[in-house]
Amino acid sequence: MANTTGNLANPTDKRRCTARKKGKDGQKGERCKAWALKGQTVCRVHGGAAPQNLAAGERRVAEERLEEETRRALAILNVPPVENPLTALSELAGQVIAWKNALADRVNELHRIRYTDDKNAEQLRSEVALYERAMDRCVNVLGTIGRLRIDERLAAISEQQATTVIGAIEAALAHAGVTGPAASAAKAVAARHLRAV
Repeated sequence: MANTTGNLANPTDKRRCTARKKGKDGQKGERCKAWALKGQTVCRVHGGAAPQNLAAGERRVAEERLEEETRRALAILNVPPVENPLTALSELAGQVIAWKNALADRVNELHRIRYTDDKNAEQLRSEVALYERAMDRCVNVLGTIGRLRIDERLAAISEQQATTVIGAIEAALAHAGVTGPAASAAKAVAARHLRAV
């Protein structure tokens, strides 16, 4: 159905066909007023009805739907700002792997990874395409962690924090007049608790 009312600044025009009619002098003229087909940027008249474009549009719509479903399942609202980027990157790696595993479950439920559309063209299922992208993201994030030696840096930060805490405990014990074997025992208990944390 043609849209004859909106102008190009109107947000609803995002769904309009992006093709332009030919002007009198061969230049591109006014934008088409028809709605673009689902998952496409053009209408039926401007190439949207071609079998390969219909199939690609269906695949895009299916990918968007699946991505939205999984995003809703994994999304966390009211996320606090990142205070420790090293820890945040490690958490991101966990989420990326969880996303990949969620998609792997969807792929494993498929009977076939390809299907034939109504125009007899063979298509790859959207779940498989999303799973491949998720694996690429895992490689990127885990590669970044490997290059930055995140585990070593986090361990160094933990040791530094433990040293600072033990120093504070020693200062508090000295201020309270606790010395000798009692102070050593208190520091040993504190060290055990810090290692457990």
